[in-house]
Amino acid sequence: MTELGGRGLRSGPCCGNIVAGQSQAGGRLMQTSWRSKAQDLLGADEQRSVPRALVSAVLIAAIIAGVGSAILNSLPGLAAGERAVLRLAGELSVLVFAAEYAARLWIAPEADPNLLARPVRARIGYAAGFFGLVDLAVLLPAILNLFVPLATDWLTLGSVLALLKLARYLSALPLVAAVLAREGRSLMAAVVALGVLLVLVSSMMFILERAAQPEVFKSIPHAMWWGIVTMATIGYGDMTPVTGLGRVFGGFTMLLGIAMFAVPAGILATGFAEELRKRDFVITWHIVAKVPLFAGLDATRIAGIARLLKPQIVPANAVVVRRGDPADAMFFIMEGEVEVDVMPVPVRLKAGQYFGEIALLTEGPRTATVAAVTESRLLSLEAAEFRKLTGDHPDIRAAMEKVAAQRQPSVA
Repeated sequence: MTELGGRGLRSGPCCGNIVAGQSQAGGRLMQTSWRSKAQDLLGADEQRSVPRALVSAVLIAAIIAGVGSAILNSLPGLAAGERAVLRLAGELSVLVFAAEYAARLWIAPEADPNLLARPVRARIGYAAGFFGLVDLAVLLPAILNLFVPLATDWLTLGSVLALLKLARYLSALPLVAAVLAREGRSLMAAVVALGVLLVLVSSMMFILERAAQPEVFKSIPHAMWWGIVTMATIGYGDMTPVTGLGRVFGGFTMLLGIAMFAVPAGILATGFAEELRKRDFVITWHIVAKVPLFAGLDATRIAGIARLLKPQIVPANAVVVRRGDPADAMFFIMEGEVEVDVMPVPVRLKAGQYFGEIALLTEGPRTATVAAVTESRLLSLEAAEFRKLTGDHPDIRAAMEKVAAQRQPSVA
């Protein structure tokens, strides 16, 4: 036994390697754990928590302080003390942005599980991405100013660029970027058409007005300024035609400009509508997937059901369905809470539950009154779509009938 123990002791170097390996693994796990916690605070998913809300509030406050100090500092006549306060606010915001940039570089591998084993690649991916470049552009003037004094205008530009960081917290900015990327080819075609038209009308106006106003319409490039403000129907008045033909052609150019500018406006409007429809569908899909009734369905069948549902918002205390009314739809609760007026005790339903299916199954009148307790977001399934759904998916109808059988004694 002693010999074995001695052997165990003599094999200490090996054991030491094992212990060292365990220690290194433990260190990596601890590092990953801390990094995961930081990812939870700064990540881009929709998880909500009080710590994350506090971190987001601090970062948004830093953005407002940095941009606000840069804007207010441009006002003339500020006292020295006021400028000192604004400068301090700007410097503090830069410190917050520097800490955020370092933290985001550190947690970059956590954003993609496939890159956990390649942290350098993950960090390069963040630094070269849109948000990484914005974060660096905000910091770069302040960093360069530490080594080479920069003009105040460059520092102001860096502070104002922090507005782009709000895209992490406001869905409107990413929506604009998505629409521009989606409709890029159509917009480029419209811009090219506008460019061609600008050259043509500017050249024509140069020919018509050159003799009458040689100092105003000096060349075609000079006339292009008139073409831009006329096609945009701005009309600054610094360059106006004075000849009869010039004025007639100028009026024609205004009308043509209105028609041409309507093209990109229509493209953008269609793009926004399509993008919003797509995002609403994705949200609806996720909500439908969480409904226990559809838990066993695959993604394709859930997508088919999501297309049948129509979202609606019901204010608090509003009646959704009334006892005795004809059944025209059933409802799935996305958010909020509703109360079913049944005897002897009213029943409250929350997100993920549904109501109104009994009358559709029995093809009779409503058996209970349902009112919203709080403002609620519902998904309605109309009677015709209900028959289509239950006809295509008998298992869903069977599940509804089972739940309805449990509810029937309460609504008798």
